[in-house]
Amino acid sequence: MKKIAIVALLFTVLFVFSCADPIVDEEAIAPTVTSTLPADSATAVARNQTVEVTFSEAMDSATLNATSFTLMEGSNQIAGAVSTTGAVSSFNPTGDLALNTLYTATVTVAAADLDGTTMVTEKVWNFTTGGTSATGPAVVDLGTAKDFVILAKAGIDTIPTSAITGDIGVSPIDRTAITGFSLVMDSSNTFATSSQITGNVYAADYVNPTPSKMTTAISDMEAAYTDAAGRATPDFVELGSGQIGGLTLVPGLYKWGTDVLISTDVTLSGGPSDVWIFQISGGITQASGITVHLDGGALAKNIFWQTFGPVALNTTAHFEGIVISSTEITLATGASINGRLLSHTAITLASSTVVQPAP
Repeated sequence: MKKIAIVALLFTVLFVFSCADPIVDEEAIAPTVTSTLPADSATAVARNQTVEVTFSEAMDSATLNATSFTLMEGSNQIAGAVSTTGAVSSFNPTGDLALNTLYTATVTVAAADLDGTTMVTEKVWNFTTGGTSATGPAVVDLGTAKDFVILAKAGIDTIPTSAITGDIGVSPIDRTAITGFSLVMDSSNTFATSSQITGNVYAADYVNPTPSKMTTAISDMEAAYTDAAGRATPDFVELGSGQIGGLTLVPGLYKWGTDVLISTDVTLSGGPSDVWIFQISGGITQASGITVHLDGGALAKNIFWQTFGPVALNTTAHFEGIVISSTEITLATGASINGRLLSHTAITLASSTVVQPAP
């Protein structure tokens, strides 16, 4: 009888354990790829595309690098930078991808989650780039206004000491409207220089041929403003209700009927041939310490900010692109720009840095 009781007890224990759910180590579940950008077999992919992969869980960024996350064109590995935030990892090519080309992206089994569990199977997918060499609208032709990093009709003033790389000029106003630079006249009387400027200074009342040079430059600036303002069929209208801080802006034509505010960093992402035109019925205000970033090889020479209202870059803000304003442009203390300042009225600097864009 005692043996029967023991056997019955063992049977009961075995039955209970056999019916219980199996114990699963959740920490050992391997991460998987849930989506990719571009999608597998995508075509007409932009040449400035950042390749992204989304995982089923947050990943250890140290395990996603140039070895475990690669982009290949045939047997050639594409140079680029890998970054990971949470469950999303991005591969940003150093330069634009080639036209009409098949690429293969791979994430190897070295990729691991925060607990060190690696992928079981590598992820491989393909995509093909498009056939155009640039995206966005055609560039705005600056004509001879491109000869100047700062050009204004009513005056240029600085609170020393500013640092300017490139020529500056005024017209039809004369040299008296260029203040704060301690100008030194060249012996030819066709231009002046300043210790604050790596370049020359021109005014409408200097000796020939400077007056005609300045008249043409101002006329070209006005034509460029009209061209930029008149571009039709914008790709983006009233984006962010004028608040573009925190956004990543792709090449294209943008239009606002309001002011544009940049209260946090903004990024323009595109290739060296891509173009941005911003049509702004109001003005631009950039908050102190805020930066406009360029990504993917984007160039300041291809970025045009056309504004009807005033432009204000506040203390230590950094800006990128060509500003063409129908009214005043002001850079506060320590503000800087890689681009050009072209104004139908006046431009004011305060210990600011203005550098003409690379050609």
